[in-house]
Amino acid sequence: MDYILEGFQEALKLIIGFDREVYRIIGFSILISMFSTLVSIILGIPIGLISGLKDFHFKKAYSRIIYTMMGLPPVVVGLLVALLLSRRGPLGHLEMMYTPTAMIIAQTVLVTPIIIGNIFNHTKEHGKMIYEVSKTMGANPWQRLFFLINELRVALFIAMASGFGRAVSEVGAIMIVGGNIKGHTRVMTTYIAMNNSMGNYGSSIAMGIVLLIISFVLNALMYKYIEGDAI
Repeated sequence: MDYILEGFQEALKLIIGFDREVYRIIGFSILISMFSTLVSIILGIPIGLISGLKDFHFKKAYSRIIYTMMGLPPVVVGLLVALLLSRRGPLGHLEMMYTPTAMIIAQTVLVTPIIIGNIFNHTKEHGKMIYEVSKTMGANPWQRLFFLINELRVALFIAMASGFGRAVSEVGAIMIVGGNIKGHTRVMTTYIAMNNSMGNYGSSIAMGIVLLIISFVLNALMYKYIEGDAI
């Protein structure tokens, strides 16, 4: 029990003392996750909206595939991306393995289905009615799109926040494609895994506390936004 208390004491010292390495890793992790989420938003929102609005053959099969991909095992995604980017892989000549770019690609593959799935589900349930109402009001295509996005803004915000939460807390895929290289590809989750295996519990707990704070802030923002919209 003593080593747990000592670990928390060391963790607080690292956080309060603004340890340079700890805060560099925190900043890098947030930056990589934000960029991955941004790419996923650019890809996921249009696909989710269009596929939710349109009727097409095999839509049920499509929805099952999307919902399955929302729960993709991170290590499997990391393995697939690594196979593509490795020296003997089809994209090996780009030399992106063990770089931040490879980490962003892996996180984007994980996050994009989450954003598509959330938006697809809400658009399928409510989007058609919203779109048709705006059409009967004489809105042009761009106005209909704006009206649809405005009405689904809560669902869009939740999808984006959920995607970022998945990205910043992911470890398996980025460990494989990033390699956890100090000063280059090390992020909060890989830092926790490494220090825990080495018995450096204080460092692991410090990063764990930061991740919990980020999770708490994300959820608080989501609930505040939802409640504010409801009012």
